[in-house]
Amino acid sequence: MFNTSSDSASPHSLAAYGWDDGWAETFTPYAAQGLVPGRVIRVDRGQCELVTPSGPARADTELVTPRDPMRIVCTGDWAAVDAEGDPRYVRTLLPRRTALVRSTSSKRSDGQVLAANADHAVIAVSLAAELDLGRVERFTALAWESGAQPLLVLTKADLVPDPDTLAHLVSDTETAAPGVRVLPVSSATGEGLEELGALLGSGTAVLLGQSGAGKSTLTNALVGEAVQDVRTIRDSDGKGRHTTTTRDLLPLPSGGVLIDTPGLRGVGLWDAEGGVAQAFAEIEELAERCRFPDCAHQAEPGCAVLAAIDDGSLPERRLESYRKLLRENERLAARTDARLRAELRRDWKQRQALGRHMMERKRGPMRKR
Repeated sequence: MFNTSSDSASPHSLAAYGWDDGWAETFTPYAAQGLVPGRVIRVDRGQCELVTPSGPARADTELVTPRDPMRIVCTGDWAAVDAEGDPRYVRTLLPRRTALVRSTSSKRSDGQVLAANADHAVIAVSLAAELDLGRVERFTALAWESGAQPLLVLTKADLVPDPDTLAHLVSDTETAAPGVRVLPVSSATGEGLEELGALLGSGTAVLLGQSGAGKSTLTNALVGEAVQDVRTIRDSDGKGRHTTTTRDLLPLPSGGVLIDTPGLRGVGLWDAEGGVAQAFAEIEELAERCRFPDCAHQAEPGCAVLAAIDDGSLPERRLESYRKLLRENERLAARTDARLRAELRRDWKQRQALGRHMMERKRGPMRKR
């Protein structure tokens, strides 16, 4: 049996991939069954690639494919897999500590897990295009809701040579993401890369952003080799094509691991009320001082939020963005509730039909008179 302790001296020790005493304790009952731990580094068509105590492995995910898309095997998951066999199977997933989830574009209002068990959510925002603070706020809310610590990286900082202009862009981003570190970096000049590498030197980081944000180039710079394909962006709008098509978990030379994700054209929030509250922490704090506890911050007397807008301490754009994301989250919750009610009704009808069928079998065939 493999040594699954966090201080294992194995040449393929899982400690470099985030294994610790907590995971080892959770895995104890599965070790007793002869299974071995593995961290999912890539998922592809019903199979996944993992790193295990004995090295890389490939396993079938058929046995853990649920109806709930939130339980599908995802990059970053910790799994219990067969010690040997052809094929090997993933037998179960360990409970996730964090999960980065967005809503799908389907009418079912399902959530899609982008990455699991991340400690840092690195949001890449390109300075090659006009800064979209609304998108910054959306990504930040998504990151906060996951349970990971957000970090905003302004890529392609070499395209903004004027220090005052760059400082202004950093300041604007900090205003749109209170409590979040904002770091300008350039893969071309190396600016900020050493500091970023140090910040990600332990734990698991997931890299998020739109296509053309420079994520693949940044990944290559952090890893120290060309592990991801890089393509040029369009000059017309600063956008690029997806160069990363899978979610890959990659070890970093400075320590820690990085999950690179495909570019996200759209980011829909999924059950992210808490994430929105953290992304707009200053509004939530002001709301506690409103005269009425159910203040909608529209025209109510004694509204501390509107007072902050009047005195200029809170940008009106922040309040509008806050309202927009809350409305979006409420609409999704309503659709999800409707879907759950429909599924309960369908399950009840199926059980009712099965009950009638079993009763008819118990009574036996009706005899003709």
